[in-house]
Amino acid sequence: MTPGTPATYGMRFRGAAVGRATLRMGTRRSALALAQSSAFARALERATGVRVETVGVTTEGDTNSAPLTAMGGTGVFVQAVRAALRAGAVDFAVHSYKDLPTAGPSDVVVAAVPVREDPRDALVTADGRTLDRLPAGARIGTGSPRRAGQLAALRPGLVVVPLRGNVDTRLGRVRDGRLDAVVLAAAGLARLGRLGEAAELFAPDRLVPAPAQGALAVECRADDAALVRLLGSLDHVVTRAAVDAERAVLAELEAGCSAPVGAHARPVGRGLDLCAVITETDGRRRTFRRAEVPLDPAGAAAAGRELARALRKEH
Repeated sequence: MTPGTPATYGMRFRGAAVGRATLRMGTRRSALALAQSSAFARALERATGVRVETVGVTTEGDTNSAPLTAMGGTGVFVQAVRAALRAGAVDFAVHSYKDLPTAGPSDVVVAAVPVREDPRDALVTADGRTLDRLPAGARIGTGSPRRAGQLAALRPGLVVVPLRGNVDTRLGRVRDGRLDAVVLAAAGLARLGRLGEAAELFAPDRLVPAPAQGALAVECRADDAALVRLLGSLDHVVTRAAVDAERAVLAELEAGCSAPVGAHARPVGRGLDLCAVITETDGRRRTFRRAEVPLDPAGAAAAGRELARALRKEH
C-alpha cells in the first residue's frame, strides 16, 4: 500500500496519538458552524474511513457583541480555533472561508476547500416581499458594511440597521417586527435547512457576495504532511480556484473581511467569470468590474489581483 492512502494514514495517526482512534476536528460552537463542520466530517469519514470527533471552540466573535469593525474585523472567528490547532487540542479545523484573514500563517495550511454551498446573499422578510417591493423607509438589518453599501445603492430609500448575532437571532428580529427584513448568506440558511425562508436570492452580480462566501477552509498544521494529503482528498479544484481569485481581490485592496468589498467567481467554459465591487457604506458610490480568469488557482489569484488594481484605479 502506498504512503498517504487513508489506511496508511490511519495506522500512522493511531501510532502517533496514543489512545486516540479518531481525528479531532476543531470548529466554532455556533449552530451554523457545527452544521457545516459536521457535514465535512461525514464526508471525510465516508471518503477515508477515518473517524472524526468534534471539538467546539469559543471565539472572540462569539462572545463579543460589538461590531466586527470595532474588534478589528479580520480573524475574530478564527484565532481561538487556530490556537487550539497549534496547541494540539485538535488535529484539523473547519472554518467559514470568508472569516479567514487573507494573509495566512506559515505553520498552518488550508489542506482542503470542499465543494462550495450557494454563495449568494438571501433576503428574508416577514411577508415574503422582495427587495424591490419593500416600502420606502423599511428597516433592513445587516452587520456587513459590504451588504449595507450595496443595499443602499440598490434601494436608497431603505434604512439599513446594524445587526449581529446568529441566524436565529437575526431572523427573530423580523418575526418580532423590529425589522422589516434581514440579509444573510444563503449558505448558512441552506446548511441549517432554512433556505425556504428566503424571499429572494440575489444574483451574485447584483449584490456581490463576500469573497469566499459559502466556501469552507479546512486547516491543519503544515508539518503534518500525511494529514494534509488525507484532507486534500476532499479538495475541490474549481472551488479553490474561485475563492483564490476572490480573496486575491480582497488582499490586493488590503481590505479585511468586514470591508465593503464583494467578489464572486463562477465557472464558465474552461475558466471563471470573476466580478468584484467596491462601495461606500452609504451607497453613493459603487464601482463594479468583471473579468474572465483561468481555472487554475495560481492564475486565478493573479487575475484577481489585476482586477482589484483596476477597481482601485477607478474608485
